[in-house]
Amino acid sequence: MKIFTNAVVTLNFKLFDSDGELIEKSDAPVTYLHGGYSGIFPKAEEALNFKTVGDVVKLSLEPEDAFGDYDPALLRLEPLDELPPDIEVGGYLSSGEDDAQVWRITEISDGKAVLDGNHELAGQRVMFECTVLDVRAATEEEIEHGHAHGVHGRCH
Repeated sequence: MKIFTNAVVTLNFKLFDSDGELIEKSDAPVTYLHGGYSGIFPKAEEALNFKTVGDVVKLSLEPEDAFGDYDPALLRLEPLDELPPDIEVGGYLSSGEDDAQVWRITEISDGKAVLDGNHELAGQRVMFECTVLDVRAATEEEIEHGHAHGVHGRCH
């Protein structure tokens, strides 16, 4: 079966930086609903159209096609006494609002912490590689919900 809109696609993926160093890989297969449901990078989804089980897709993703451009407006300098006492560089904080912003702590010094709201890979070109493991037609319920469900039905 070929990948098309409203197909459920299962794949393994690897993500490399622009120097070819492995950044991330899927430890378990990833399943998403194909067809503009925001389950995968749009450019990768486009490249997967009409592929079948066993096909491998490799493509370069510019920042705007992957994790976005780096936005300096998403940097904050906060006094340590206004933050949880157990924060550390490399840790994360959430704004706690409905559309919570996640902040990565990048530096602590002189009683202040630098918080970065950009994705760690923002502003970087990445290489995306995936292998198609399975393709099936989505159920009406999956299409209605806008995402794939687990192999045994609902996953939510």
